[in-house]
Amino acid sequence: MIAFSRADNTPIARWWLTVDRWTLGALCFLVGCGYIMVLAASPAVAERIHASRELFIFKQLVFLAISMGIVVGVSMLPPRMVRQLALLGCGLALLATAATMVIGVETKGAARWISIAGNRIQPSEFLKPCFAMTTAWLLARQRIKPGFHGTMIALALFLTIVVILKRQPDVGMMAVIGAVFMIQLFVSGLNLLWVALGLSLAGGGGVALYTLLPHVRRRFDQFMYGKGGNYQIDRVMEAFANGGLFGKGAGEGRVKDTIPDVHADVVFAVVGEEFGMIVCLLLVGVFAFVVLRGLLRLTREQDLFVVLAGTGLVAGFGLQAMINLFSTLGMMPTKGMTLPFISYGGSSAVAVGLGMGMLLSLTRPRARDERGGRDRGLAEEPV
Repeated sequence: MIAFSRADNTPIARWWLTVDRWTLGALCFLVGCGYIMVLAASPAVAERIHASRELFIFKQLVFLAISMGIVVGVSMLPPRMVRQLALLGCGLALLATAATMVIGVETKGAARWISIAGNRIQPSEFLKPCFAMTTAWLLARQRIKPGFHGTMIALALFLTIVVILKRQPDVGMMAVIGAVFMIQLFVSGLNLLWVALGLSLAGGGGVALYTLLPHVRRRFDQFMYGKGGNYQIDRVMEAFANGGLFGKGAGEGRVKDTIPDVHADVVFAVVGEEFGMIVCLLLVGVFAFVVLRGLLRLTREQDLFVVLAGTGLVAGFGLQAMINLFSTLGMMPTKGMTLPFISYGGSSAVAVGLGMGMLLSLTRPRARDERGGRDRGLAEEPV
């Protein structure tokens, strides 16, 4: 048990006494569950592709360790440095995401990854937290400097991201980033007429994607009309039925032997079959706790930048979890989006860790002189 006195003025002591330990504990719990699930689901996948049974286990252990290191490291930074990190990260992630159109590695018809030293990185994962922070800074700075066209710059960045993600294509990522952007605009005080217009444009964009992208049309038709059947969802539903309340036991599930990417996209089905509905509900409760806890802490904040940034980070985390859970349970068309910290995937784990580290940093109580630009106004803080 870590114990520090309030007289201890070391950086680690100040961090431990001010960080939201409940949220940090919930994140550690999710990371622990993620490691357990890669132990349960990945050996069958490794055997299917004739790889070492320990390959995914070792790699995910490294990914989760890096992710938690980022959570702690970023949460120790002052808000001004977090803001600078986000702006730099947004620029680099945008350039790298655009580069996938030229040097991207294609898998199952989508070119979303860049290969570096034999490892595949999905740059768009890092756009989610960094773009949310960048949008918050632009909107907050516009409030302080009316001549600064922050909303228009944010809109231009968003449309650029939409065009790039459509080319990959990655509709799920586009939907999450778009939803977070609209939420931040609404929280910043955007006129409801503009919100309605944005929702109308989003609906029109959905129709366009259905018309232009065959894989979107196929998945929607499978979901709405059952056209062509849905082998994956059928197996997932069977797994939940087999698991019941308490599950069949660790390692006893069979869904991982029948679905190719069960360790990534539909790992929640393995949770349901091997550990049962009670553990599934516990996981859902932890995700909900992180989101609600973050929103409640933001209600105490007076700084618009912190409110907008925190709202975007929490919304992105919650929407990603919700899309994965809903698509796994057959409540929406299937979408290859990871369950934060639970699904296998290095880019996702590290990017989610970055976002949660930023959230913990922004919600830490600080003395007025340490808060810097947050109390005196963003306009006085050079970025």
